[in-house]
Amino acid sequence: MHQSSSSSAPAVAPGSGAMFDRIARRYDLLNRVLSLGLDRRWRRKAAAALELGAGARALDLACGTGDLALEILRRHPDAAVTGLDPSRAMLDIAADKAARRAAPLALELGIAEELPFENGAFDGVSIAFGLRNVPDRARALGEMARVTRPGGRVVVLELGEPRGRLLGPIARFHIHRVVPRLGALLSGAREYRYLEKSIAAFPPPDEVAAMMRRADLEPAEPVPLAFGACHIFAAEKREC
Repeated sequence: MHQSSSSSAPAVAPGSGAMFDRIARRYDLLNRVLSLGLDRRWRRKAAAALELGAGARALDLACGTGDLALEILRRHPDAAVTGLDPSRAMLDIAADKAARRAAPLALELGIAEELPFENGAFDGVSIAFGLRNVPDRARALGEMARVTRPGGRVVVLELGEPRGRLLGPIARFHIHRVVPRLGALLSGAREYRYLEKSIAAFPPPDEVAAMMRRADLEPAEPVPLAFGACHIFAAEKREC
C-alpha cells in the first residue's frame, strides 16, 4: 500500500517512486495499522501462491521495503530472489532488512513496464500492492509474462473496492473513511488520500483476470481476502 509532504514540498506524481521516497520511513507502520495487521498474512499467502520449486529464481516487483521478497526467501532459502522498485528510499530500507537477516536479496531500481531482464529469466514473478500504481498495467503484465518461464507463475496481490453485500459496506467504510484520515495522521501526508482513490479505481477481479489472459497468462480463480478488500491473482505463463 505504497506517499508525505509539507505544503512547501514540490508536487510529485501520484503513485510515483518520488512519492514513495517521501513516506519510506513510515511505510511499514502504515501498512500494519491500515490493514489491521493483515498485510503480513496476505504476503505469506502470495508467496505460497508462487509455488516455487528448489533453487527457483523469483522477481518481486514494486518490492518496496522488501517484505514480500524476504518472505519468499524465508520460504525458499535456496531461491535467487530479486526485488525491483522505483523508489530508492524504499530500496534502501529493503537492503537494511536483508542485511540484518543475512538474506541474499538482490535489489534494483526500475519500473514494472520496462524490466531489465531476459525472456524467461524467472520461475515466478510477484507484485504486492503495486499494480494499481503502475500507469500502464497492461504493459506491466506483459513484461511480467515475458520474464517468466513457460509454466512459471505470476502472482498479483492487490487491494480493490470491496463489493460484497454483507460485510462489504464495513470494508468500504474502512477504505474510504478510516484509511485516508488515519494514513494522513500517521504519515503527516495529505497525499495519503491517493490510496483511497487508487483502490476505488482498480479494476474488479474479472477485469484483472482478463488483462492477465491478454498478457499470455492463464489465471486461476481470484482469491478474495478480507471480504474482498484484497485479492490474490495467480496465473501461469502459457507454454510456447
